[in-house]
Amino acid sequence: MIDTTTSPPILFFDGVCNLCNGLVQFLLRHDKKKLFHFAALQSAAGKDAVQKMANEHKTAPDSVILLYKGTYYMRSTAGLHIFKLLGWPWKLLYAGIIAPRFLRDGIYNFISRNRYKWFGKRDACMVPTRDIMDRFL
Repeated sequence: MIDTTTSPPILFFDGVCNLCNGLVQFLLRHDKKKLFHFAALQSAAGKDAVQKMANEHKTAPDSVILLYKGTYYMRSTAGLHIFKLLGWPWKLLYAGIIAPRFLRDGIYNFISRNRYKWFGKRDACMVPTRDIMDRFL
């Protein structure tokens, strides 16, 4: 079980989605402080996060969930918080938070619905290499 109040930011991602895996690779390259940790939604920790979101919100995203300081973020809000946490210059993208959530999430949902068609799908979740293994749950 994850202590949600003291854990580092955890990105739960669709482990078979090429777009989601691309986001993880982007974060591994640009997260200079090694702040983020990761877990596939298909993992035990990921399934727990999905269940928690489903219980709280009657729905749960099937692409990305961010857990940060005891709060679960989903859809566009998760994405914007990820960029904020990445620091300069990426945190400038957090300015998008001023857009109404229904607009942000509308765009997010459109991309999410089409991500397999546009970016493809893997047969299995990625297996982290030894040098990044400690950042995966």
